[in-house]
Amino acid sequence: MTVNNMNPHNTEFKLTEQDAEKLNSKEGLLAMLSREPYNVERALRYVNYLQKLEKLQVELIRLQTWAIENNERIIILFEGRDAAGKGGAIRRITERINPRHMRIVALPKPSEEQTTQWYFQRYVEQFPKAGELVLFDRSWYNRAVVEPVNGFCTEEEYKVFMKQVNGFEKMILQSGIRLVKIYMSISKKEQQKRFDEIKNDPLKQWKMTAVDERAQELWDDYTAYKKKMFKKTNTELSPWKIIRANRKTEARITCIEHILDSIPYDKSIEI
Repeated sequence: MTVNNMNPHNTEFKLTEQDAEKLNSKEGLLAMLSREPYNVERALRYVNYLQKLEKLQVELIRLQTWAIENNERIIILFEGRDAAGKGGAIRRITERINPRHMRIVALPKPSEEQTTQWYFQRYVEQFPKAGELVLFDRSWYNRAVVEPVNGFCTEEEYKVFMKQVNGFEKMILQSGIRLVKIYMSISKKEQQKRFDEIKNDPLKQWKMTAVDERAQELWDDYTAYKKKMFKKTNTELSPWKIIRANRKTEARITCIEHILDSIPYDKSIEI
């Protein structure tokens, strides 16, 4: 068994008594034994992540309790490149809260009938009722990036969307719905690494789609449309939060912290 007690900068890593207690827990031992070479510093970092995640999940329960009691309506939408970790972040956000008062929306491609409707219509149909939290795993912003890059919409349809989207979000906010927009950003190298992991894991292979297969080839096109999206829709009224997501655990923590900071819930409410 190989144990690596060194940090990435090759300086000595000193284990405190408190650190040792953390590693001597169920979570610490699992973190130590889950991957070779066995790395104490990495395991400790993961235990710290789990402890911080648990505290933030308590706050998410408090936020949801406040939303239910005050008939609040909340939308949190996630965008980002394929394999950026949107689904993983959403799972950590929702795994402890009341499932009867929240929904995860990941819409498939529109039906033939839906293609004849106003573009935003099928998304509006998924909006929250009083006391409900709705998380969009991709949203109407498909038309800002994914659709034009892959030829799923016309240039005119793209232009109409870009003209309407800020007004659409203004109406959402004026109606009393709280809207949080998160974009998870990864490097090209990290995306390829995650694609390789997905392809080699029988339990994850279903995640790989035809669109994913072309993501690396179309990387620069995605970048160009992403920049246009931010320039147009990163407004003072409805801003984007860009989260660096090469390290999944840090990205998940940042996502939750941003949600808690964005919604003025009662932090003293009993749960």
